[in-house]
Amino acid sequence: MKRWIGVILVLTGAICWGVGGTVAQKLFQQYDVDVNWLVSTRLLAAGALLLTIQCVLKDRSQVFRVWQTRQTAGKLLIFGIVGMLAVQYTYMASIKHGNSAVATLLQYLAPAMIILYLFVRRQSPFTGRDFVTVSLALLGCFFLLTNGSLSQLSVPTPAIVWGILSGVALAFYTLYAVPLLKQYDSLVIVGWAMVIGGVALSIIHPPWRVDLAQFELETYVYLGFIVVFGTMLAFWFYIESLQTLSPKETSLLGSVEPLAAVVTMIVWLHEPFSAFQWLGTACILGMIFIMAWLKEKEIASAEKEKAPCKVS
Repeated sequence: MKRWIGVILVLTGAICWGVGGTVAQKLFQQYDVDVNWLVSTRLLAAGALLLTIQCVLKDRSQVFRVWQTRQTAGKLLIFGIVGMLAVQYTYMASIKHGNSAVATLLQYLAPAMIILYLFVRRQSPFTGRDFVTVSLALLGCFFLLTNGSLSQLSVPTPAIVWGILSGVALAFYTLYAVPLLKQYDSLVIVGWAMVIGGVALSIIHPPWRVDLAQFELETYVYLGFIVVFGTMLAFWFYIESLQTLSPKETSLLGSVEPLAAVVTMIVWLHEPFSAFQWLGTACILGMIFIMAWLKEKEIASAEKEKAPCKVS
């Protein structure tokens, strides 16, 4: 029973993430919502909710303990601005200039970027399996952005640039967060990172300097969905699913996110998506599956090595 609860949680979280991107596209296209306002509002609201959940349901002492050492506080500030804010802003900017499907899929190039980064830094060898995953990522990117034609791009250039930057930001976000997540609960780190990123962006683009009179009731409903379902619950459910599912299962089921973005964009917003772009989507999803499978094998191998030998 607990296992099925984990499956439901991760699927719900991934779908909420994907649909949240499409809802943001709706706000940009139909209601002309400013990217800066949406990102800062989303981060501040979702971050405050995650920290509240930590205080109510988990170890509340961690919420403020994370600031007690200068080194940890400095890392958290960097993570909040260079990691969280960069990921959220570039992702939303890519949606603004293109669409949610392309933005989500380009962001999912991050695993391939991490492989190349670790190889260049000589921290990890470049294996045959790495070649397959990187090749799938590049091939998928080619089909997705060119629609199979070398003569022209099928996606606006700004959307491509912001989308690739989103992948780079996500790669940094993933690598930089590891030491912090070993010391503190993920809700604490991500919650504070969202608040920090929201405050940093608010200094440059104050969210209170917006004409709320131009907003309709639907605007607030969509915004509420993005904050509560597309950000706070999506992350919380994904983390909670790890209590009953293996990393491989969570990663595989989590790849429903880009698929959810594509399907909702086509069905709800009636955006065109060609056969070649579907092929590109399949390549990127294939890369995600392979990465998840390899990660599970590494974990299983490590656990086997640590296991005590049987004495007959």
